Amino acid sequence: MEQRIGSSSQPLEGAGFDPAFIPGLTSPASPRAKDGEPVDEPETAEAEQAEDAEAAAAGPEETDTVSSSGPEDTVSGGPVFEASDRRARMTADHRGVRLCLDDQECEFRWDEIGAVETETARFGKRYTVTVHTPDRRWYPIEIEAPARSHFKEWDEQLDAVLDAYFEENAE
Repeated sequence: MEQRIGSSSQPLEGAGFDPAFIPGLTSPASPRAKDGEPVDEPETAEAEQAEDAEAAAAGPEETDTVSSSGPEDTVSGGPVFEASDRRARMTADHRGVRLCLDDQECEFRWDEIGAVETETARFGKRYTVTVHTPDRRWYPIEIEAPARSHFKEWDEQLDAVLDAYFEENAE
């Protein structure tokens, strides 16, 4: 009979052990074999890397047109909230809430959202939107407004979207 000395438990994964792990924003780190060498992944990872390289080479003008909203957005006809600055972008419409910061994106369907909170800076022009999920996680994004007068307008637009879609799905 062969016995192993030491712990038989598998290493834990998550934010406590991998500081780059953020659920909903990044993919998990690639698996590693016992000797520390990366494990060969299926061809889908290579295809993803090729797509990322093409998007990076396309430049900002082309990536904006590629990521433009599809026909689903025009079908709804309901209220839409969009706010952005040079780094951050937030969109809330009939599909849910999408947050983008630099090259990182996450999307939440309305059934995945527990609450949406807004906050304005006392000084400065930062508008913070935080998406809370039912599993006690939150995802904040800060958007710099062109002027403090946009805060009231943005609150009204976001409230209209939340009233139209968020309450409707909660029932």
